Amino acid sequence: MKLLVVEDDRLLNNTLCYNLSASGYTVDAAVTRTAAAALCKAQDYDLIVLDVNLPDGNGFDLCREIKERRPDTAVIFLTANDMESDMLKGFELGADDYVTKPFPISVFRKKVSALLSRIRKQTGGDCYTDDMLSINFSELTATLGGEPVIFTPMEYRLLKVLVRNPQIVLTRQMLLEKLWDADENYVDEHALTVAISRIRGKIEAGGLQFIKTVYGMGYMWIGGMKK
Repeated sequence: MKLLVVEDDRLLNNTLCYNLSASGYTVDAAVTRTAAAALCKAQDYDLIVLDVNLPDGNGFDLCREIKERRPDTAVIFLTANDMESDMLKGFELGADDYVTKPFPISVFRKKVSALLSRIRKQTGGDCYTDDMLSINFSELTATLGGEPVIFTPMEYRLLKVLVRNPQIVLTRQMLLEKLWDADENYVDEHALTVAISRIRGKIEAGGLQFIKTVYGMGYMWIGGMKK
């Protein structure tokens, strides 16, 4: 697994790189947005640890550029700001996790390990296909009406849970437990709401509905029914 740490605090950057390297990962470092963007253009990373506030720009813009180029790159945001609006913005851009400074290095290492483990576990050879939508969870590819659709790692995980439980109401709590609690990693309900909305925006066109909201309960996969 190849990782990139983008953090302008050189001491923290060095600490994170040291600990991630000690965990067996190949790690590159950048202290500016410009340097990080150049590294991302030159090579692909499985995970980018990204500070929100950088001396020559912000992490949100860099995340957007990264996701446009390689949507399946995982991103963990680092920030001293724990405002809910910033967290939501990060998740809307496709971030997989959000860590507020200061934080224990042991917790950070576990978050990274859990996230990369979840990404690896997405493989398994299983697919979903109906008249319009096809998803290959082992290759992390999808098409809608024959045209490619790009999902983030979090969206693939959510889709897998939904399609494996068709016509069954899955409460928000059930989805959160299936997606994250197995790795002892907590993500709040806002991330789930954003992920559901993003998936719908990508596949529910032309009067099709794949995910039904069961008000007061949760969501149900109904598989491309006409609205």
